[in-house]
This record gives sequence, C-alpha cells and structure tokens, in this order.
Amino acid sequence: MKLTVVGCSGSFPSAESACSSYLVEADDFRLLLDMGNGALGELQRHCGLYDLDAIFLSHLHADHCIDMCAYFVARYYRHDGGRCDPIPVYGPEGTEHRLTTAYADTPSASSMSEVFDFHTVKPGTFEVGPFTVHTERVSHPVEAYGIRVEHGGSSLTYSGDSGVTGTLDELARDTDLFLCEAAFTHGKESIPGLHLNGLEAGQTAARAGARRLVLTHIPPWTDAQTNLTDASSAYTGPVELAAPGAVYEI
Repeated sequence: MKLTVVGCSGSFPSAESACSSYLVEADDFRLLLDMGNGALGELQRHCGLYDLDAIFLSHLHADHCIDMCAYFVARYYRHDGGRCDPIPVYGPEGTEHRLTTAYADTPSASSMSEVFDFHTVKPGTFEVGPFTVHTERVSHPVEAYGIRVEHGGSSLTYSGDSGVTGTLDELARDTDLFLCEAAFTHGKESIPGLHLNGLEAGQTAARAGARRLVLTHIPPWTDAQTNLTDASSAYTGPVELAAPGAVYEI
C-alpha cells in the first residue's frame, strides 16, 4: 500500500495544509480517507480529478467532509464526456442528507446520489476494491469511525477524530502504520470524548503495539513539536508529524 497525506490540518486549514484527507493506493485502486476543507485542490497534485475509486468519510464534521460538495460539482457538471458514474462513498448514517444540505441548492434532493453511491458505515469488516477494511465507532460527539485498511499482509489504521477509547487501541493492534489524531495539547485542553493530545496518541500507539506512529489533525494554533515530544515520551517506536505531500510505503 501507498499512503499519501493530502491534508492534515485539524479543525480548519492552515497556511501550509488542507484539512484531513489521505490517499491510499494499491493495485491501481485509489481509496480516499476523508475530504476536509481545501482537500480537493490538493488532491489534484497526487491524482487526477476523476481517478478516485472510493471514498471513506470518518464523520460529518466539515473539516473531514465539506469538500465533497465541491467534488459533487466536479462530477455532476463534468465538461468532458458528461456526468460521472457514481463512485462508492462510505460514511455514517445521514451522509447523503448532510452533504445535500451543506450544498444547499443541488438540482434535487437526490442529485448527490447520481454521482455518489452512498453506503452507511457501521462497525464491521468489508471489502473495498483490493482492500479489507475494518471500521469501529470511536469516541467523538458525533457518530465517528476509525478505519483499519489491510492489503497484502500490511495494515494502516486511521483514527479519524477520537478521544481515548479501548476501541481505538484494538483497531490499531499491531498495525504497521498508525495515523492518529493529536489535536489537543497535554496539560492545556482536556475534554473527554473529543480529541487526543500528543501524549494520549503516544500512549494509544504503545498499548496497541503499533509499529509506526504518524501524528495528524493538529490545528494551526497548536504547537505540533510539543505534541511530537509528548507522544515520543510514551511511545518508543518511530513517530513523526504528518505533512502535506508526505508518502509512506506500507
């Protein structure tokens, strides 16, 4: 598998990065994990506008899904060859309604489904192209999912947005790469069931036995180096900060 960080800023885009979006590729299949603010423009640096094969939305906060509205425009009003065929979109209950409402004036209430084939995510295991994916509900104020993607004996786990939870520990058990949010700073913010701080991300990776930790979803107002130091104090494996354009072979 190849993982490309399209965007990794938390809550809102920074001057350097779009919000959460991660491209996973194997066997000429492209799966996008989330499409937050600014992600669609950055995505085109890494693949063609119409080259995605499936999309997974961890939850329906704008910094993880709002550029789906722009992608709807690109697929619905395509200028070269007519409207695109529906692409599979996996998201929580109500994803189609959320995106239709966000767009506000789609041609009709069903227009989104003309270019997106919506599938409701629940905890479980299923196949997406060449990937076996396992999804679990994580700890966040809205319905939110972490995802584990497996292919060819390798695994990638993406936390989505989550506070501390044993579910995330198990989802990341022995994973080759753990892409984990670290939005909060240890000793500064403490809101249970919302986000992890750097220390908690490191502790989660250590409990899970993850082989590599990449911290993501760090907002522009948070000192990323502090979160990296805190994570390293709890996790002895390789740990680094996600950066737009970074590529990982898994």
